[in-house]
Amino acid sequence: MVFSATVAILAIRQVLFFRLEKRIERSLLQEMKEFQQLTTRINPKTNQPFGDDIRSIFNVFLNTNIPSDDEFLLTLLNGKIYKYSPRALPSWIKENYYLLEHLAQLTKAERGKFYTIDGVVIYLAQPVIRGKTHGVFVVLQSTAGESWEVAETVFVIIQVMLVVAILASLLAWVIAGRVLTPLRLLTETTRSISESDLMRRIPVKGSDEIAELTITFNEMLQRLQAAFSSQRDFIDDASHELRTPITIIRGHLELLGEDPQERRETIELVTDELDRMSRFVDDLLLLAKAERPDFLKLEIVEISSFTKELYAKAKTLAHRNWCLEAVASGRITVDPQRLTQAIINLVVNATQHTQEGDAIALGSALTNGKARFWVRDTGEGISFCDQKRIFERFARGSSSPRRSEGAGLGLAIVKKITEAHSGWVELVSRPLGGSTFTIVIPLKSN
Repeated sequence: MVFSATVAILAIRQVLFFRLEKRIERSLLQEMKEFQQLTTRINPKTNQPFGDDIRSIFNVFLNTNIPSDDEFLLTLLNGKIYKYSPRALPSWIKENYYLLEHLAQLTKAERGKFYTIDGVVIYLAQPVIRGKTHGVFVVLQSTAGESWEVAETVFVIIQVMLVVAILASLLAWVIAGRVLTPLRLLTETTRSISESDLMRRIPVKGSDEIAELTITFNEMLQRLQAAFSSQRDFIDDASHELRTPITIIRGHLELLGEDPQERRETIELVTDELDRMSRFVDDLLLLAKAERPDFLKLEIVEISSFTKELYAKAKTLAHRNWCLEAVASGRITVDPQRLTQAIINLVVNATQHTQEGDAIALGSALTNGKARFWVRDTGEGISFCDQKRIFERFARGSSSPRRSEGAGLGLAIVKKITEAHSGWVELVSRPLGGSTFTIVIPLKSN
């Protein structure tokens, strides 16, 4: 800013001095034109041409023209000063013998300038020769007075710019302080954030870009808090789920005796726990892959044949009263393997909450631009307080006993696969009244 102001002031100064010299030159040219015109006119005193009377030309011009401020009219006759106006001739003319001698000998017009202690003097000289008489008319103007005015103007500009710069700096400091306050809070909040403390938020003020940045940062913190919370819960639950079979396996191996029957039972139990751990790890890997963009391998599927294949696979899972309620006709773009896995998980969940003789129904339908696949059972139902949380990882119904077949990841997998298809899961259930899980996939998203 200081550099720009300095350059601007210097540029203004140079422009003002340049325009000053041009204006002085125009003024001198005007005086010279008037003198040249006079030499071709009639002497007003005699009504006759001036002829060789150079003195009369000089006298008439000096008597009829009043020089402007800092302007001087000088006449030289036969090498000597003849007359001048105003009457007070500046010392820098009288004492400049070399200049006077040079001007007195001119034989052609000349423009020039010279320097004095007061400033620059610009002049125009026009020789007038009549017979043996040699005269020179000179008009001079000093820039000292107007140069001082220019200097004063520049000084005023400097003062004004200095005041403006100070006021602008104060205003910028105040505005910058207000603008940067959210950024400082942002920096402080960022420094104070750790994995164990993501609760801090920055208050949003206004509706400018800083406010938008603050909102975006708060939203990012919200997502990070949810992610870290989910991660902590995931680690806690996973460690708990893995600790149980490991404890069972270790306890039985430590008590393993020499009896063959006991050894066979122990091996069967250990194998069962290892299988459960393997299924648990596979489920965890599946949930992790669900976050990847290549999780689904989409293809066009005929809903009718797809529903019938699902029903054929489901019937082999348990002895239940199976029913194929409805079969839709149409096509849908999905990942058939993932969608099959989700629906089979719902079927497995239904078999675990029903008994032999209970009914389990499957079906599909196309309504309002959405494909629906449902699994309905007449089992024990789900309490209202559990209906939202059962889709979370490691969640089980509060009234359901712990089962060795799963670790509470089945419905979480169903939800992830459905959401990957831009769909959702609907649940209708009541205690002792059975449950209906419906996977809804919009056709327009495929």
